[in-house]
Amino acid sequence: MITLFHNPRCSKSREALAILENFAQVQGISLEVVDYQKTPLSLVQLTELHAQLGGAVRDMVRTNEDEYAALKLADAGDAELLAALARHPRLLQRPIAAWRGRALVARPPEQLVPWLGDAI
Repeated sequence: MITLFHNPRCSKSREALAILENFAQVQGISLEVVDYQKTPLSLVQLTELHAQLGGAVRDMVRTNEDEYAALKLADAGDAELLAALARHPRLLQRPIAAWRGRALVARPPEQLVPWLGDAI
């Protein structure tokens, strides 16, 4: 199953959803779409997602959101950033796709095409 952490109001997230819906249909794979603002990820889930993404925790954070500045996260460490993501789901970068133990911040959404191909 492919999981998309999705914000339906975001055009990039909607583009990623269209790519994944097509891929899932062609490949006969189920697709789970998680509106992470309605169903926030727990700290444990965010930690697992970070492990799948690799890279820096900061790559998961939308640094241009008002909450980022209000919470003074510019110098925050990984644990503090993950805790902030758990408390403020709007800060989570979008869209994020997860499949077969790997995850990708799909910005731009076209990155999904080679990423999906690498996992087949």
